[in-house]
Amino acid sequence: MSTTFDLANTTLRELNLALHQATSGEFLVRNPRGVNALAAGVNSEITVEVDGSVGYYCAGMHKLGTVRVDGNAGTGLAENIMSGTVRITGSATMSAGATGHGGLVVIEGNAGARCGISMKGVDIVVGGNVGHMSAFMAQAGNLVVLGDAAADLGDSIYEANIFVRGDVESLGADCEQKELKPKHRETLGELLAASGLAAKPEEFRRFGSARKLYNFHADDIDAELIDAELIEAEPSAAERLAGLTGGQP
Repeated sequence: MSTTFDLANTTLRELNLALHQATSGEFLVRNPRGVNALAAGVNSEITVEVDGSVGYYCAGMHKLGTVRVDGNAGTGLAENIMSGTVRITGSATMSAGATGHGGLVVIEGNAGARCGISMKGVDIVVGGNVGHMSAFMAQAGNLVVLGDAAADLGDSIYEANIFVRGDVESLGADCEQKELKPKHRETLGELLAASGLAAKPEEFRRFGSARKLYNFHADDIDAELIDAELIEAEPSAAERLAGLTGGQP
């Protein structure tokens, strides 16, 4: 048996309070009407089914439980997710899964710009396309795109993996295509199975960091030594002050 909340006659505060206090159970939410921060801060093994589209930051700071939205989602879906699963049957706008540390986010439709921005371990599977600068500064985790990727994919990426089945408009700074090794095929297969979206690992290309932005290169040593010599040759603050005052303190 599930507990039903109808946001046509129940406040969002009452709903979220009930979800925060629950330690188990299933909850059905009707008439969400695009409300913001629905099911934010879930922190237990509960299941939340949302019948309709939601606004900003749905399932933000999510942990342990499962949130399923039968509709679309606004900016920041599952922002800062730690664990558990968040799934929407429609599309998400900007910054889905932003800064996520863990868990699984499944977007059956398309995702807007900056999907997976600064992701830190979350796995995101998108059934359609992703917008520009997706996986920007992504640090860890996996972004799987069954459709196409817009411009500047993976800009300033660190050690996350991006898998794209379709076309890529352009790659961002320090992002490059990389070999799809057996271990990546295995990971990709597991994520596709978990998402329930039909695709084969061999249909994808992998993209990741060229590792040129955040590592020191020996080629830079001459410039470093020159800068150090210039700094050492500069007069100290006390010497400059003495010059201005004629040697008087």
